[in-house]
Formats: sequence, C-alpha cells, structure tokens
Amino acid sequence: MSRDEQLKIRWQNVVAILSEKFADGETLDLDAIIYLIGVQEYGKIKTSYQKDEKVNLMHIAICRLLEPYGYYQYDYTDAEGWPHYTLKEALPALKSGEQTLLMKEAIVHYFLEKELID
Repeated sequence: MSRDEQLKIRWQNVVAILSEKFADGETLDLDAIIYLIGVQEYGKIKTSYQKDEKVNLMHIAICRLLEPYGYYQYDYTDAEGWPHYTLKEALPALKSGEQTLLMKEAIVHYFLEKELID
C-alpha cells in the first residue's frame, strides 16, 4: 500500500471515529477536527466557548500538530491553563491543497500517537 493510500485510509478512520463520537455521525470537516484537538490539548471542556477562545483553541491545535515537524515548540502553560508555543521555523508557503494535506497528515500522526487509530 502506498503512503498516500495509507494516509487516505487513516484519515477516513479519524473522520469516522470523531464524527460518530462528536457529531452524531455527520461528517466533521478539517476545521472541526482541528477545533476538537484544541479542546483536547487545552483540557478544559466547556459547553460553549467565546469566539476568541475558539480561535485560541484552533491555534493551540495547529501548534501542537505541527510541533513534530519542527515548526513549533511547546513553551509553557499559563495560569489559566492555556498552552503556549514558540515558532521555531517559519511555515513554508504552501498552496491550499498542500496545506490541507499537511494538516491531514499531522492529524493522522497525532491520532496514531494517541493510539486512536493504527
């Protein structure tokens, strides 16, 4: 099985698992999955978040997802429980499709690490 095929299958598994658990089976999109990862990394589950908190949750997720690629480094968690990251290397200029592929790959890696999928 090629690397691309394996990524596609693993991505579909992540989407299916998360969609069933958090969206009553409706398919979650990439942004929704990034948001859920942000909530997981923040560790404080609330019934609703303010708009700025949602943006921060997505930022946390992106930093965490791209940390293994060397773009970010975890720095500290503040008194309110928000993780902070330092940019280590500027992200390359990527086309939209390339960004999506990178994020899907990073999400699959994250869930492999968390042992949600294999």
